[in-house]
Amino acid sequence: MAGERRVGNLPEETDCLVGRRTELAQAARLCGRSRLVTVSGVGGVGKTRLARRVAAGLQPQFADGAWWVELSPLSDGSGVAYALAEALALADQTTRPMLEVVAEYLAGREVLLVWDTCEHLVEDCRQAAATLLTVAPGLRILATSRRPLGLHLEEVLDLDPLPVPETGGGGSGHGGSGAESADALVLLTGRVAQAVPGFTVTDANRSELAALCRRLEGLPLALELAAARLRDMPAAELNKRLDDRYAILGNTETEDCAADPPWHQALRTAIGWSHELCTPAERLAWARLSVFVGTFDAESASRVLADERLPAREVPHLLSGLVRDSILQWVPTAAGERYRMLDTLRDYGAFWLRGLGEEGTLRRRHRDHYLARAQAADAAWIGPEQLTWYEQTVADHANLRSALDRCLAERDGHSALELAGALWFLWYACGFPHEGRHYLDRALALDTAPGPARAKGLWTCGQTAINLGDTETSLRLAGVFRAAVAGETDESAVFAAAYLEGAALAVHGRPAQAAQALEAVPHTPPGGGRYDAAWFLLQATRAFVHALSGQFADALAVAEELSAECARRGETWMRAWGDYLRALAALKLGHAAEAAAHARTALGGKRRLHDSVGMAMSLDVLACAYVTCGHAELAARTLSIGEQVWHTLGTPQMGSPELVAARTACEQQARRLLGNGAYEAAFDAGYGTDLNSGITEALTASDPFPPGSAPPDPTA
Repeated sequence: MAGERRVGNLPEETDCLVGRRTELAQAARLCGRSRLVTVSGVGGVGKTRLARRVAAGLQPQFADGAWWVELSPLSDGSGVAYALAEALALADQTTRPMLEVVAEYLAGREVLLVWDTCEHLVEDCRQAAATLLTVAPGLRILATSRRPLGLHLEEVLDLDPLPVPETGGGGSGHGGSGAESADALVLLTGRVAQAVPGFTVTDANRSELAALCRRLEGLPLALELAAARLRDMPAAELNKRLDDRYAILGNTETEDCAADPPWHQALRTAIGWSHELCTPAERLAWARLSVFVGTFDAESASRVLADERLPAREVPHLLSGLVRDSILQWVPTAAGERYRMLDTLRDYGAFWLRGLGEEGTLRRRHRDHYLARAQAADAAWIGPEQLTWYEQTVADHANLRSALDRCLAERDGHSALELAGALWFLWYACGFPHEGRHYLDRALALDTAPGPARAKGLWTCGQTAINLGDTETSLRLAGVFRAAVAGETDESAVFAAAYLEGAALAVHGRPAQAAQALEAVPHTPPGGGRYDAAWFLLQATRAFVHALSGQFADALAVAEELSAECARRGETWMRAWGDYLRALAALKLGHAAEAAAHARTALGGKRRLHDSVGMAMSLDVLACAYVTCGHAELAARTLSIGEQVWHTLGTPQMGSPELVAARTACEQQARRLLGNGAYEAAFDAGYGTDLNSGITEALTASDPFPPGSAPPDPTA
């Protein structure tokens, strides 16, 4: 039975949303009548949490789902289009501008996009929204921002703080109906109960808790910071500290505080006294942690923070203390335990970091750490830890992007080249060729000095050009790279040059010349080097060129050699390509059962690395193997799962003309065997299945090729 399809990537709620019934209803109404709705309000008022709940309620109304786009880690507005593509899992392989790719993908779909934290990128978000809403009539955008985007069709929901208990506890401000039912008090006491086992509201603490809510103006972030501190002191003492802080407000953090709305002052006050209650080491850690964006792990924190003032051995304890005090959030992920800091608290830490005169030093440490991590991943990519490095690098993506943006903003082209070149596997293997090209083009323009960094940057840029089908650029860069490494003693550079030239010629439609370039180097892999992965890429290209030339036995031999070396090294990504090429060659040689087995193995490997292009191609060849042996219904279902994957890439017709033609022939043969009605039923059943479930089904379905059985004649 087909499972229910789930489309979207909305993050799960980690905390209960308190109150906001009126605002939730109002936001839903606005989204029903307007194509752009912005939830606006001061930092810490709960815009993100409200938008997440609204989007979850609206998701069933959108046939193609609700998608969360995290914009807070971006420092450069040019990254907005890439963040959209990343959220939508688009892996377009053309040279078109990424916003155009996103627009084409959305044009015929019913989608809700949630853009979280737009205030620092308002101009770029406004332009992107105007473009997308023009070409995609089924698109709705729900944004969160401290200030509106400013489009004429935008409707704005101004989010105020939560209602607070009235003085004396006889009612609630902002429309509440009783001291204990005031949403601010419900939030505060609920968070305290989470932090302090056995906590209850009593006659002795009720009035002080209510006064604390009033003092903090019902601002959710301020209340959560207060709840963390009530673990260590009674509400009466905390209220006194707040009174004292109000008396000095305006002399340290900012000017003209008196002109701000009261909850602006409440937020500064809550953050300020939370900062004051931290130990000196915690304050320093808070300031230094502000250089991170998105999430980060404890090792990264230690590498960037630690020095003689802040010993590395203290960092784990400091992280735990900052989580305990709600300055940091603990985030479990596939890559392990990680941490993140809310934008408002990060801004405060950055203010103090500048005051300490350490901003430049810490940003350099941040850059150097992520450069070292990228280089370590590059060196270990073709090996048994590849999956671990994949998860680590994807988790670090926001910080890697931030480091690159900082290098380019400071016109440090050399560091940008080193980092972007080391990340070749992120751009090429993990599905971000557009973004890689964006950074590499800028870095190469900034740093024109010859040397290893520029050579690696040229090679990596050539890879992205091949991935994007930019044949002219790939051929040009192949020649430039060969000249750049002409005197190189690293033997892996010879393989890198041969691969880049051969792959560029193959993409250019010149297989004979491609084969000549690829065969000009030994078949045995080099013993390491800066371009250790080049031999594996070269072998895959060599097998593919043989297949395109109709030399299927040669393609099979090369692919088997590739798979064997990958197995010896414990590598996954290139081994899956080797298995795909083995499937393709075996199918053409008339070994359909063998082809299906290799295709399934390839699909499993590509799934582990979330390689959408590889998964789609593996599903296509698996369907071809099925239909060749007369299993037309299985072929139809497999084609439908493959089409779902192709759709995540923007179109079901991606791929080389030869592969598109093979897919079309597979569909036509399945229709002949089943009849149009039965084919459509089988295809629709597969397409109606959740994508993950469909891939699992393709990997675990009963083997339709029993050992020793002869495949039926599909033309009989």
